Amino acid sequence: MTDELLDIVNDELLDIVNDEDIVIDRQMRSAVHQLGLQHRGAHVFLFTADGKLLIQKRSTDRAHSPSLLDCSVSEHVKAGESYLAAAQRGLKEEMGVEGIEIKEIAKFRMNYGANDNEISVLYEGIVNPAQVEFDPIEIESIQYLSVGELEDLINKESEKFCGWFIELLNLRLHGSGKMEVMNL
Repeated sequence: MTDELLDIVNDELLDIVNDEDIVIDRQMRSAVHQLGLQHRGAHVFLFTADGKLLIQKRSTDRAHSPSLLDCSVSEHVKAGESYLAAAQRGLKEEMGVEGIEIKEIAKFRMNYGANDNEISVLYEGIVNPAQVEFDPIEIESIQYLSVGELEDLINKESEKFCGWFIELLNLRLHGSGKMEVMNL
């Protein structure tokens, strides 16, 4: 399936926001990405009790960044939806888990790639790996890596990772990345 067909199949209504994160319009996802309109996103880092991070390998059918390693959950925030609701929806849709307590780590503005401008919130929580049943349509595989293992892998093979994931990890571990951190 071509990227254009995947965008049509996955099209959804998104809020368009200004730099203060105030909704100024609503557009379909395909138009948002075609025009480079600023919209909202939510990400979740799920850690095991012993501190390993669940990372996913995006499926080969994904329109954007196919087969690359990504954070536990990444979601667009649908029109009228809160960041937290989008993160919780992503936990259920992508990882098959519900009822996980997640906390906000940071809110930021970042360019994710060509015509992909977002204000996003990063959350984190603890997951029991036995409860995870990932969506095999969106996700090829998952793995759990320690922060050290993850940093080593990024240093050796950064091309295997979504660019935004590397920046989110830098934000979480070092307090900075290629984004503008905003007040929560």
